[in-house]
Amino acid sequence: MCTGADIKATVGDVSNDGNLNTAQEECSRKGFCSMRHGLAFILQLCNFSICTQQMNLSIAIPAMVNNTAPPSQPNASAEWPSTDTQDYWNETLKEFKAMAPAYDWSPEIQGVILSSLNYGSFLAPIPSGYVAGVFGAKYVVGAGLFVSSVLTLFIPLAANAGVALLIVLRIIQGIAQVMVLTGQYSIWVKWAPPLERSQLTTIAGSGSMLGSFIVLLVGGLLSQTIGWPYVFYIFGRIGCACCLLWFPLIYDDPVNHPFISAGEKRYIVCSLAQQDCSPGWSLPIRAMIKSLPLWAILVSYFCEYWLFYTIMAYTPTYISSVLQANLRDSGILSALPFVVGCICIILGGLLADFLLSRKILRLITIRKLFTAIGVLFPSVILVCLPWVRSSHSMTMTFLVLSSAISSFCESGALLNFLDIAPRYTGFLKGLLQVFAHIAGAISPTVAGFFINQDSEFGWRNVFLLSAAVNISGLAFYLIFGRADVQDWAKEQTVTHL
Repeated sequence: MCTGADIKATVGDVSNDGNLNTAQEECSRKGFCSMRHGLAFILQLCNFSICTQQMNLSIAIPAMVNNTAPPSQPNASAEWPSTDTQDYWNETLKEFKAMAPAYDWSPEIQGVILSSLNYGSFLAPIPSGYVAGVFGAKYVVGAGLFVSSVLTLFIPLAANAGVALLIVLRIIQGIAQVMVLTGQYSIWVKWAPPLERSQLTTIAGSGSMLGSFIVLLVGGLLSQTIGWPYVFYIFGRIGCACCLLWFPLIYDDPVNHPFISAGEKRYIVCSLAQQDCSPGWSLPIRAMIKSLPLWAILVSYFCEYWLFYTIMAYTPTYISSVLQANLRDSGILSALPFVVGCICIILGGLLADFLLSRKILRLITIRKLFTAIGVLFPSVILVCLPWVRSSHSMTMTFLVLSSAISSFCESGALLNFLDIAPRYTGFLKGLLQVFAHIAGAISPTVAGFFINQDSEFGWRNVFLLSAAVNISGLAFYLIFGRADVQDWAKEQTVTHL
């Protein structure tokens, strides 16, 4: 972490615009050792944990419905006689796998189970976003992380008890996860300087892609060796451990943080001095309903998350069924698009802030350009995907490119709500999550229906529909999207409501 003397020297007197710009340039160069970037990396870890809990069922479900005999161990061939240690290890693995039951779930039932995480999520985003915005995000996010992590540990027991109980548990878990994903954005209202907003939020958000990469990388291996229940046991415990880091180190306001330097605290406060970040108890609901820029973001969220949830839920199934990969290889291959996406999310945030700080492009141009890139290219790639299914290398290349390019949306429309109404960040993020989870509840179910009807042409229809939805949302956003603070989000407007 930077010392207080270092930052004090770089910030200096930031009461005038010239000194503030100089301070911003200096802090931008030294920012990664700052407390605000430390906060971003802690949030990255929390998002990592939440995403592993969202994804673990997607990678485990091929093993949960596969009732075939366990594959032979690679060292147990006739030419390489197994040693006593290897025999003991193989017997131990068989005992573990014998404890992992398999279930007779049709593709439609699988789609319902995968979608159930989003069924209860319509209720939680708006209240949790509002509460986090007014009272602070620390305890809202921490409580959601803890509840979701504990419930993850009980998924194997719920699956044994029946589909109905598993769906109920997943619904409650989805509500807890929404508290984390929604509430965290209220923190950035008081922690993120305007010229660092994209990079800080994308660093934190990249944890989701990193979590997807890790759970897909090791989830298949765990399912194939010691059994699918350990996918839930391991990542549930990691989430509980994250809670021990969250509560003592996270504060809603840099003014109250015990470890932040005086220089960095002054820099953050001064950089946000021109922005009205104070949350309001009253909400200009009527003005929000009439706001086309807000509707542009809402529609964009729905459309982009339609594709996101389809890919997140069905990438392992697509690779295992179409490419005929085993569980271990399916997990490794499914992880590749997400690790590339994790890197590209951060790079996209850095590029967006660079273009803005150097005044190369206006903020609205950056948001629309990044959204267009993140929607058009992945849509075209996914439409072409069924025609290259005969080539494993081309299929994986297309999946990786789609994930990498779509990550540009994180610095585009998906971040735009922070620009148009910073004082209502928590509430708006909750509202946006409702639209995202509506898409998440519908898209995997629709995908499961198409695949169940026709396994060959079903995938083509899934990708065509996702591309059509995505491009429709882009067109609406390009027409009506804005990046300036809306009149209804300004303090003088709210006082008249």
